Amino acid sequence: MSDKNALQVVPLGGLGEIGKNMTAVRGSGGIVLVDAGMSFPDEEMPGIDLVLPDFTYLRENAGELRGILLTHGHEDHVGAIPYVLREFNIPVYGTRITLGLVRSKLQEFGIKNADLREVVDGQRVRVGGINAEFIHVNHSIPGATAIALRTNAGLIVFSGDYKIDFTPIEGPPMDLGRFAELGKEGVLAYFGDSTNSERPGYVPSERTVAATLGKVFEEAQGRIIVASFASHLHRVAQVVETAKKHNRLVGLTGRSMVRNVGIARELGYLDIPDQMLVDQKDFSRIPDKDIVILTTGSQGEPLAGLSRIAAGTHRSVEVGEGDTVVIAAHPIPGNEPGVSRTINGLMQRGAEVLYSPLQRVHVSGHAAQEEQKLVLALLKPRYLVPVHGEYRMLKHHAQTAMSMGIPESNIFILENGSRLEFRDGNAKRLKSVSAGMFLVDGGGLADTSESVMRDRQQLSGDGMFIVVAKINSKTGELLGPPDVMSRGFMDQQTQNGTVEGSVEVVTKTLERTAKRNITDWSQLKTEIRRDLSTYLSQKTRKRPMILPLIVEV
Repeated sequence: MSDKNALQVVPLGGLGEIGKNMTAVRGSGGIVLVDAGMSFPDEEMPGIDLVLPDFTYLRENAGELRGILLTHGHEDHVGAIPYVLREFNIPVYGTRITLGLVRSKLQEFGIKNADLREVVDGQRVRVGGINAEFIHVNHSIPGATAIALRTNAGLIVFSGDYKIDFTPIEGPPMDLGRFAELGKEGVLAYFGDSTNSERPGYVPSERTVAATLGKVFEEAQGRIIVASFASHLHRVAQVVETAKKHNRLVGLTGRSMVRNVGIARELGYLDIPDQMLVDQKDFSRIPDKDIVILTTGSQGEPLAGLSRIAAGTHRSVEVGEGDTVVIAAHPIPGNEPGVSRTINGLMQRGAEVLYSPLQRVHVSGHAAQEEQKLVLALLKPRYLVPVHGEYRMLKHHAQTAMSMGIPESNIFILENGSRLEFRDGNAKRLKSVSAGMFLVDGGGLADTSESVMRDRQQLSGDGMFIVVAKINSKTGELLGPPDVMSRGFMDQQTQNGTVEGSVEVVTKTLERTAKRNITDWSQLKTEIRRDLSTYLSQKTRKRPMILPLIVEV
């Protein structure tokens, strides 16, 4: 940017959705990223492992990238870091535990020389002509911060994920005093967490979960299994401390759970003596009343620990009568079916399952409306940009701000790719940039074109119909009846003449093309698809993927 007094903020993820939070802040000194997260695929993305923000804008402006500022270590804020650093050699700033989690992810990707720069609460760093200040907030993970950016255009504040907890599990309460000082300094724009904006009142302290866990440990006669986000280290810490009080050993299952607990222990955020940990292969040797097992899978992910336990396919844990399972997390929107399926599977195997809202086994790490009002009152921003949430969440955050006196004209509900420019104390929208998504398939970036995902959805919905036709390579004439096979389309009992009819349709199509002397095999395949698709749609009301194979003889 040529105008040194102008600033553009470009959300590349995290708006209109839960996850893949990433925002580009562009000034005359270059581009600084706030967070680089990922999200998980939904049911319309078969075969996809992870969803990343679109890097097109970063590639187009690669020469201006100056660094990444991280608010905390959850996957939806740091999960894209390895993919970013594979393309762009830029420094990454974050607190000790945040960088510890990032460093572990980078090792998995074979990235050894990343420039990771540790910061502490209250520290300021200068990146790309911007002075960034890290401010302590409470969340469900240690080392969470808000970030205040002092730019030539003015002071802007990113809340990160936060809640106001006066009795936190670890560290001091959120630094509200610093927020008040920023408000006195004058905040041009506030980019605030909207995840819990529909919820009135206040979010309870994380410590309120301790009472429920204590009761569970007192009453359980058999094994206790607790499913949580592996990065929810405060919840993990509470389970560990409760286990100590009730003389239970602790077992870990799920790769990310083992990894994150190891990192937290190494950095001093979790106090678990070696003699208290049980190796997974030894779970069955410990009396049920003497162990608690921490596992992943609180969101019903098919391959995660708790889902495999519920399905009876876990190699080390078999659940049954007398076991108590605690699902210590709310389902992320869209994950409800998977969580419900997991709960049903556990109950069918005889386990007692405790989950929210039936039991207080989870409290949110995101601010509710009254907490949002307090932060707005302290910061007194001229402009509000609700972030981190689906549209309805952004809208409710905007309504809360309006109730605090912020004019509707000073509130911007943006979409991924929107460009908001600040100049001379004013804000206006500019033309949007590309901000779709990249899909990770098997460790690499998948083809994200609409046609590929449409094909996958079609295969998962209506299956495949395969046609093999032997053709005279010179005349294009059909040599014998074509072979027709279906996969995931219909079984033998429901064919009702469909295969025979399909053979007749393909035969007529090829006889017609032979009379027209068509020997372009791609054109032959197109006509086979068209005629057979029409027939199958009329016959079955389904549209399977049709794959014609031409064999030249």
